[in-house]
Formats: sequence, structure tokens, C-alpha cells
Amino acid sequence: MIVTRLSPVIADRWLASSAGGRRLAREAGLVLAGSLLIAACAQVRIPMWPVPATLQSLAVLLIGVLFGARRGAATALAYLAEGAAGLPVFAGFGSGVTTLVGPTGGYLAAFPVAAWAVGAFVERGWDRRWSSAVAALVVGDVIILSLGFGWLAVLAGPAAAWTGGVAPFLLFNALKVAFVACLMPVVRRRLTASSASVG
Repeated sequence: MIVTRLSPVIADRWLASSAGGRRLAREAGLVLAGSLLIAACAQVRIPMWPVPATLQSLAVLLIGVLFGARRGAATALAYLAEGAAGLPVFAGFGSGVTTLVGPTGGYLAAFPVAAWAVGAFVERGWDRRWSSAVAALVVGDVIILSLGFGWLAVLAGPAAAWTGGVAPFLLFNALKVAFVACLMPVVRRRLTASSASVG
């Protein structure tokens, strides 16, 4: 059986000195902080119809990079749970289950999957080079756009879903992917240097 040795992510370094109940508390704190980051980025809004452009997906990709697969997915799920419970964390300070089944519902549902996917790639070292970092982030972004398109197509039809929910965001999302991809090798080098100095 082949066992893949996973690379640590930034969150692992933050939690390295914690154990037991203290570690669980810090894990919960990271998840909460990450969900608040997504909520804050949701309010950076560029009005479009039928789906507004926000920095949410940028935050989700970053969470995957920094937190890894499981922790990243848990953070995105916590964000969705906060919104479903009535906290004003969605775009335009929206909240409630109605938002989750509205035009943005597919994008929101994709967040945990995308964070998990990006985190899984980072844990396998895809953040060491710019080219593989871009590939990992593109997978995450395609997950978000695909699920967003699929649900929007159910509500408004495929043509409207493409012209209103995918096409306007392609350039914007490409810029976000490039930005995060430029950060990833730098973060990995710093993490490696930190690990070497500790060792």
C-alpha cells in the first residue's frame, strides 16, 4: 500500500505547540476566524445580475491554502451554518435558508468542496511551484463556478446561467487565482524555512 506523506499547512504550524483541549479550542478559533474572513469578503460586492461578484471565492481559496482540506471544508461549512442560522454573513448582509436555495445557492454549496480540494492539493505539495499552484486553484474555482452554474441553470435556464452567472466572472476569477497562486510558493518557502529553523 502506498502512503502519501502530507505536507503541513500554515494552520498546522500555528497549532504545533498546542495539545489536548487547548488544541481543540485553537482549532475552533481558527475555523471561526476563517468563517468571519469569508463573511467579510462577502461584503466586498460588485453589483451584477443575477449573481453579485464578491471576494468570497478568494477567501475560500485562501482558507484551503492556509488551513488544508478538512479544516478548510469545516470552515466553509461553519460559514454556511452561520448564515443558515440567521447571522448576516452572506453577500449584502443576507442570511437564512432562502439565500442557500436562491440564485447564489450553488456557489455557496460549492465552498466546502472547493476549500477541501484546494487544501488537499496543498497538502500534497502543489503549492511549491506557481504552475501547480495555479492548477490547484483553478480546480477549486471550477468547482465553485460549476455548482453555481448548475443550480442557477435550474432556476433561470442554462443560457441565463452562463451569461449572468459564469461569463462575467471569468476574468475576475482568473485575477483572483493568479493573486493567490503568487502567494502560495512564498508561503510554502516561509513554512519550510520555519520548520528547518525549529528542527
